[in-house]
Amino acid sequence: MDHSGPTAPPAGLDALQRDPYPLYSRARRAEGLTHVPELDAWLVARDADVREVLLRPEDFSSAQSLRPDVTPGPAALAVLARGLGNRPTVVTTDGAAHRRHRAPLNSGLSTARVAALLPYAAEVADELVDGFAADGRTELMTAYARKLPGAVVGRLLGLDPADVPAAVHGGHRAEQLLFRPLTESEQVAAAEDVVALQHLLDSYVRDRRARPRDDLCSALVTALAPGTGELTLDQRHELVSTLQNFLIAGHLTTTALIGTALLHLLSRPDQWDLLRTKPELIPAAVEEAARHDTPVQGFRRTTTRPVTLAGTHLPAGATLFVAYGSANRDETRYERADTFDITRSLTRPHIRHVAFGHGAHGCPGSHLARAQLRLTVELFARRLPGLRLAEGQDVVMRPTLIHRSPEALHLTWDRRP
Repeated sequence: MDHSGPTAPPAGLDALQRDPYPLYSRARRAEGLTHVPELDAWLVARDADVREVLLRPEDFSSAQSLRPDVTPGPAALAVLARGLGNRPTVVTTDGAAHRRHRAPLNSGLSTARVAALLPYAAEVADELVDGFAADGRTELMTAYARKLPGAVVGRLLGLDPADVPAAVHGGHRAEQLLFRPLTESEQVAAAEDVVALQHLLDSYVRDRRARPRDDLCSALVTALAPGTGELTLDQRHELVSTLQNFLIAGHLTTTALIGTALLHLLSRPDQWDLLRTKPELIPAAVEEAARHDTPVQGFRRTTTRPVTLAGTHLPAGATLFVAYGSANRDETRYERADTFDITRSLTRPHIRHVAFGHGAHGCPGSHLARAQLRLTVELFARRLPGLRLAEGQDVVMRPTLIHRSPEALHLTWDRRP
């Protein structure tokens, strides 16, 4: 009998994930690529090299882009076997398969559809602020940043609002299971939550097959499983995988972006004051927040053949970590690259960051993420006078390169008489 437990991430990974920027800086200055044992990968750190990899999917495959930091143990894997999913998605495919997954997302996240969704997002945001505005203080991540994106993505997919909290919880648990060290019993509990999410999504998939609606879930069913007959088990697995991936990417990335943006804006009161007096700077502040502390720090790529990148010879099957977060701090592309400056784009508007990817795998939901951060900043500046970081509360970043954000962010403001 196999008594082996979970495979833990290598020692030192937590510290690297909480603050990867010193490593990035060293890697950008080094000749060639830097191999990082904690990541078990070659680090692609310079902006030009990151863009080159992202524009050569035939040489640098996305098949293992979401390789987990932790391998669940046998007990958790036995639980996961009762679920659905574990099929390639838009994030982990290349070429024609990627285009097949991407097409319905491009349509479902068009500029017009995002614009139609924004009044609902603004309504939810207002209601969330109503819940704590009179208190004069809140913990942002729990009270707001983890709630708004989930509600918005749930609406886009067509989830019943009553199901959104469970769906968001399941997404968080999937991330924990694959990227955080847990005990065996904790892994089993997380796996149970992931399986519950998968069965919930499967119920939506089967319902939309029978009764299509004007929502993204229906569009994905139509695109990925053409026809009208009962879905096969394999089709259900693929659709659940796609919905789970979209749900997690859609809410966790935006949650992280809201958290890091408010952290950096309020850590520099001069920047927050400037933004409050010149709200026309809010779009620029959104871009600077995404550049300065990128929520998705990077994805893995695997070489499909022997290649040379930045003077480093790589065999077929080599693993790279393509660091968007490092490219966005590249001193050869950005002046004062480590400085958070919301006026940056006013002086060099042609400079574009890679916080939302580049090339074929650029994030299709970037407009929606930007819009939610923009309305959040506008709302907080208007409704929370004297908004600032609470004193005596250390800010600790979550140990992850997938959705980088504060573990907690305590805020305070001047209560109105």
